[in-house]
Amino acid sequence: MSTPFLHPTADESVFGAVHLGYVVAESQRLTDWRRFGADAIGLHVDEITRDVLRFRLDDRECRFLVQRGPAEDLMGLGWQVDDHETFDRIVKRVTERGVPIKEGAPEEAALRGVERLWRFAGPKGIVQEIFTVPRTTTSPLNMLTSGFVTGDGGLGHVAITTRDPQGLHSYFSTVFDSRLSDYIDENVGGLTLKIRFLRVNERHHSVAIANVQQLRVDPIRTKAQHVNIQAATLDDMLSAYQRVQELGFKMAWSVGQHSNDRALSFYCVTPAGFELEVGWNPVTVGPEEEATWEPTTYRGISIWGHTPVGESVATKLHQFANAMRHARHPEVSVPELTGAVR
Repeated sequence: MSTPFLHPTADESVFGAVHLGYVVAESQRLTDWRRFGADAIGLHVDEITRDVLRFRLDDRECRFLVQRGPAEDLMGLGWQVDDHETFDRIVKRVTERGVPIKEGAPEEAALRGVERLWRFAGPKGIVQEIFTVPRTTTSPLNMLTSGFVTGDGGLGHVAITTRDPQGLHSYFSTVFDSRLSDYIDENVGGLTLKIRFLRVNERHHSVAIANVQQLRVDPIRTKAQHVNIQAATLDDMLSAYQRVQELGFKMAWSVGQHSNDRALSFYCVTPAGFELEVGWNPVTVGPEEEATWEPTTYRGISIWGHTPVGESVATKLHQFANAMRHARHPEVSVPELTGAVR
């Protein structure tokens, strides 16, 4: 059971100084990943070794790291921290609560294209990695798109399904001083799927947390439900949508517009099984909006579109089987970081 959490004072807060920098996935399907990332989504791909792929979408050396392995899942999130003082503050929060934190080896940092890499346990078994300096490159991007939007908002966002939404909310508040942007309540087969959206900078949300309210079940096999990136133009997003279908990759949700951040987007399935959302033009929460922002509850995920693609009885049965399988096992959590009072 998670306990209520208290917010730090302004001079202690790390809000605004943390940005999603990269994601780490594990998969045996590296050939499929190359086709998916480069040929369908349009990212720049670098084959580091036969067992490691990196994808770029801006001047950073690494935004997606895919390593060969059996998990077929998202394994870690890399968070850029603006300065060493803020970095040390986060390390102190984690260690003072008794959670082990370990420095990454130089070769691990180099693989991620970062400096000063440390990692610690995260909810759902998703390792949280923090770093200070991202390495950039002037090497030209070979992409099928005009670009992607990163900057102060970071790479995009990650969405996680859980049986303990308050615990995950508390975790990201404790570690990164996340703020609640809003909620969405979506009716799914007579059950309410509640989603809370957390921001750690100007991006409307860097973390989305979803749970089925009436049942303590998690219908998703993977640790994360989806990862989001933001296309630079509407044409870029729609072109990727077309390529994904033409190349035979699985589409999860058709193009639509979200009710809360107003983004237009589609969802497709990565070779590892979690989804990738390619979005365009979401609202941001800048300094002026931040001063007066009040969380709102929206009814329904989308204003229009986002129709399930290939939804079948078999799909629903598979999701139900996943939920029942997860229900027999405790969800991986980090209780020391889910609600401890500062």
